Amino acid sequence: MPQPPAPPPQPSFAEALRFWLKLGFISFGGPAGQIAIMHQTLVQEKRWISDAKFLHALNYCMLLPGPEAQQLATYIGWLLHGSRGGLAAGILFVLPSVFILLALCVLYVTVGTLPALQAVFLGLKPAVVAIILLAMVKIGQKSLLSPLHYAVALASFLGIFWLNVPFPLLILGAGAVGLLAHAFFSAPATTGSEARAAQAEEGYYLTMQSVVPGTGFSGPRLVRQLAVALGLWGLPLGLLGLAAPDFPFWRGLTQFFTQAALVTFGGAYAVLPYVAQVSVEKLHWLSQGQMLDGLALGETTPGPLIMVLAFVGFMGGYTHFGGSLALGALGLLATTYYTFLPCFVFILVGAPLIEHSRHNARLKAVLSIITAAVVGVILNLAVYLGRSVLFPAGPLRWAELHWPSLLWVAVSLLALHRFRLNLILWIGISALAGLFYHLAGPGL
Repeated sequence: MPQPPAPPPQPSFAEALRFWLKLGFISFGGPAGQIAIMHQTLVQEKRWISDAKFLHALNYCMLLPGPEAQQLATYIGWLLHGSRGGLAAGILFVLPSVFILLALCVLYVTVGTLPALQAVFLGLKPAVVAIILLAMVKIGQKSLLSPLHYAVALASFLGIFWLNVPFPLLILGAGAVGLLAHAFFSAPATTGSEARAAQAEEGYYLTMQSVVPGTGFSGPRLVRQLAVALGLWGLPLGLLGLAAPDFPFWRGLTQFFTQAALVTFGGAYAVLPYVAQVSVEKLHWLSQGQMLDGLALGETTPGPLIMVLAFVGFMGGYTHFGGSLALGALGLLATTYYTFLPCFVFILVGAPLIEHSRHNARLKAVLSIITAAVVGVILNLAVYLGRSVLFPAGPLRWAELHWPSLLWVAVSLLALHRFRLNLILWIGISALAGLFYHLAGPGL
């Protein structure tokens, strides 16, 4: 049996910083695609974190409101370099998309180049479908350890795909199954997997056995963190009150997006109907068609899909102040800040507690079953995105199949799996392929 590679040394903060910045520019494909990119790079290529540790962090993030991929980056950044690592990872995950989206919003309300923008990203979406499929297979190989795991994964997929079961209910149901399995079976989901799990932990910098400084409950730390969070929430609002016109508008904007951030269980698609209803029908910041355009912008730019809320904030400032680009930009920045502030609080407050309880048998059983449910959710996202890529016209008919996209999915699977091309390199190649196809025309 081949010996596992030696564990790599702890990455320097500068090295991690370069990766988090790069991730912010290539994180296409929604949460499943973003998680797949992190898994491919951090687990398989760099070996900074083991599969089990990665999935342990992912399971916690899946339980939280907010964008799970951004929170997972924050969690892993915290594991590697403490609070500064978590802040760097979480901020850089979002920051590139903020400036890209700001530029696109200005273009959208001035010259309206959205159709051309969607065409430029034509090559990226098939590549993301391939990345998601490979990630689902790799995560499934590590986490589906028993018939119970397979049954939960299948039930999760059928529940969300056919029955439209809300994502939080799927996670709660999986957790309940894990508790029952732990209570009534001696080894509910890990029979025969102990040796395999131990071997899978070898050769990584961070494993389930790694002791991270600062874990466990600390009352003074909790009070200090919550006080800082409250101050960070109130300070920008106070500055807006002093410097920006029409303070009631800004107060309403911050309250609205803070509330939205706290109820985004299940990702952006769970909160978008609420945001759309309020911003379109009650606040009249934008039209229904503009809301759909904002969703298209979010789908075709890097970063979490919840950045659609930043588009809504831009349109709110732009519309309320009579077409002011400056106040539209301020609305986008304020919306981004108040949307993501709770995400950092959840991770930097909760991660030390989760790490401290990582060897709790009951918690491990629950998180193990939740991981299986996550495999089903990733499959659903792959099917959802795959349908929109392969059948952009809508109907699932042979005549409507977009053959160039199908071909690029197959080419991407071959390049990434068979030839093991660098993921970041392939994303760049895919973007260029989409641009070439757009310039050459659909008659190519």
